[in-house]
Parts: sequence; C-alpha cells; structure tokens
Amino acid sequence: MSDPTTHNPATGEAVPGRPFAALRESTQRLQALTCAASSWRQSSIGRRAELLLQVADALRGDRETHARLMATEMGKPLAQGRGEIDKCALVCEYYAKHGPAFLEPCQIETEGTKSYVRFDPLGVVLAIMPWNFPYWQVFRFAAPALMAGNAIALKHAPNVQGCAEAIERLLQSVHPESPLLQNFHLTDHTTGALIEHDAVAAVTFTGSTRGGRAVAARAGGALKKTVLELGGSDAYLVLEDADVEAAAAACVDSRLVNGGQSCIAAKRFIVHRARHEELTAHVMQRMGAARMGDPFKPGTTLGPMARIDLRDELHRQVTESVAAGAQLRLGGEVPARPGAWYPPTVLTNVRPGMPAHDEELFGPVASVIEAESDEAALRIANGSEFGLGAALFSSDPQRAEALAARVEAGCCFVNDFVRSDPRLPFGGIKHSGYGRELSSFGIRELVNVKTIYVK
Repeated sequence: MSDPTTHNPATGEAVPGRPFAALRESTQRLQALTCAASSWRQSSIGRRAELLLQVADALRGDRETHARLMATEMGKPLAQGRGEIDKCALVCEYYAKHGPAFLEPCQIETEGTKSYVRFDPLGVVLAIMPWNFPYWQVFRFAAPALMAGNAIALKHAPNVQGCAEAIERLLQSVHPESPLLQNFHLTDHTTGALIEHDAVAAVTFTGSTRGGRAVAARAGGALKKTVLELGGSDAYLVLEDADVEAAAAACVDSRLVNGGQSCIAAKRFIVHRARHEELTAHVMQRMGAARMGDPFKPGTTLGPMARIDLRDELHRQVTESVAAGAQLRLGGEVPARPGAWYPPTVLTNVRPGMPAHDEELFGPVASVIEAESDEAALRIANGSEFGLGAALFSSDPQRAEALAARVEAGCCFVNDFVRSDPRLPFGGIKHSGYGRELSSFGIRELVNVKTIYVK
C-alpha cells in the first residue's frame, strides 16, 4: 500500500508516494531497534558524545543536499534550510558537551549509607514528527535521546519522507554497527499499533492538538510516557511605551519564519490602542516587503506553503474572519499560479469569535488586536486555548518582565521574538501540550529517574 500522491508545493506537480510499511515488517524492525538499544545503553557517555559530534560533522558536510531536500519537499527557502541544518549540528554539539553533566548521578543526603538518583535510558522511543522543520524537529529530540542511551523509531510526516530517509542514512553512516535510528513510513493505524507495542518505551509527538489527543489517548491506554509539543497561537504584546518599529520588526520576523508555518511563530499582535495604527503601518510595510518566490532562488524569503490543502484551510480562516468583520489590510488573495502559494496577509479589527482570533493560523497571516491597557492585553493573551510561547515589548523591561510572569505559556520573551534554543527548556501548557524538550529538562524526559538507596 502506498501513501497518497504528494505534490511539489512550489509547482503543484505530482510526486509519487512511497509505500507504507506493513505492521509485520515494522514489528520486525522494532525488534532490531530493541537489540540496538540494549547494546547502546551499555556504551560509555564518552562514546555517545563522540557519536553526536560525528553527526554534527556529517550534517554540516552535506548541508546543501539536506537544504535542497527541504526546499523540494516542503518549500523551505534554501537559506532557511541551511540555517536549520546548522542548528541541528549545534544541538548535537550542545548535548555532546553538556549531556555528561546532565546524566551524572545526583547524590542525596538521607539516613542511608548512600542514596542517589541515576538517569538510565528507557529503550526505544517512538518519535512522531511533523513536516514544518523536518530536520530540526527530529534532532532536537534525537540528540538528547541518543545521548541518554536510547534508540529511535522515527515516524515522519508523509510529505517529507526524503528528509526522513536522509536522516536514517546519516545515522547509519556514523554508527554502522546497529540501527540506532530507523525511519518508519506508516499509516495512522499502524502507528497506533506501534505506540502500544511492548518494544516502545515512550512516545514523543510534535504536531496538531487533535493529533496530540489521539497519541496521548493511545499511549495512555498502554501506560507509555509521552511528551507532546502541539499547536500554538503565540501572543505578542506591544505595550504603550514600546519601541513600535523594533516591535514590528520582531513580530514580522517571527510571523514569517518558515512561511508562518511554525508553532512558535508570532500569530496574535496585541497592541495598545494608542499605538495600534503605528504598529499596523510598520507591520504592513515589513510584511509587504517579503520576497515570495522560488525557494531555490537566492533572495527568496517566503516560499510556498507545504501543501495546497493547508493553504486552502488558511484562506478559509481569513475569508471567514473578514466576513465576520475583520479588516483585510494586506494580501488575502490566493495567487493564480500552480502550487501552495499564499501572500503575506494582515488583518485588523480582529475580535473574539473569528478564526483569526480564536484559532491557530499556520501560515503568513498576522492578526492585529487592539487592547486598551496592559491588563486587557494580558486577558486577551491568556484567553486562548493555547499556551506555547509569548513575547512582550516595552521600553521598561522590568514592567514587561512582571507581566511575563503572568502570561500563560511555556516560555515568554521580552523585547525579542520566541525561538527554541538548546540551552533553554521548550514546551507548552494547556492545549499546546506537556513535557519539555531541550536543556537538562529535555534529556531527563527521556530517562528512568531511578533512586538507589543503600543502608
């Protein structure tokens, strides 16, 4: 059985699908991964760090090939793809350097002769990953997972199977002895069976809230540990005393990263009423200056969206919001050309009940929302079902920091846009998921925190 035909997002041309793996074949490969995990957990911390450094070198050594795969499969401009590969190498180097300290046993004083906490690998971790950052999403999980001594079953998105296969080959090239990471191209039904399989110790999922619920239900029924990084509708609060031009630059840079197809992109620009028109003017100028075009051409800053169905869903959200009273200030029209193209779009007069206010807009569309005060802005920001990231802009960082403490999100940046960083824990609350990736918190999600007590 093959997956449905996919399409080149820039041209609309059909691309033949790859065959899905059958359940019997998948369980056999899981058994091989289980054997690999048993061996890898016995490897020294130094050997694991060495492997991650080899992975980093291999990524950088073939950066252009990987960037071109992303441009072909999901429309990412080449410059952004190169940056993604560099970031993947960086996270591998980060865990090679800091992983040994994160995994060092913690001594605890008790009445016993000796008591401490060990951090032991879990075994095989099933990773269900999305298409929007087809390398970074994998490596930000895989680097700490491998450092902790686990093996990885990767179930990647159907439209980036070329990227998934390249990642599998890369790991095989640096560790030919046994398969520490294998790519599984699966139907949803087979994925569910693998979640429940005894060989899988834990599951990490990045994707939609709807998908996260399904994974959590299946894993919960099998009593499997899960880490979920789901959708977001990040609020960027521009206070009355903010440097509006700088705030607009940060908002637009964040909104357009990866074509707006990022869980932590700025999506709701909540601005004090006194600065609304000023911010809107700067946002429109910067959104309009984006260079939409062929992802393979130098200078392109905005490629196509990853799929036509995703583009059409985004356009539905825009048109329904306009029909409900939102004002279309820029863009909002589907280009008359093949492919999944959508222009930078700005909506104002955005109010509750509109898709542009209540839903996640996964594309290059900015919703500008007025607020009459700091408290009103905070109520609007926290009124969302999501809680992934947020940012605040003010000339008084202490004032903004005090508000940041009250924002319901997994992370909140002041006078800068939200990004994932290997040094900082990353994840959300509410319908944006649970658990953390990156930093020491991320690697400790993927281990057995084991108490040893000796009397």
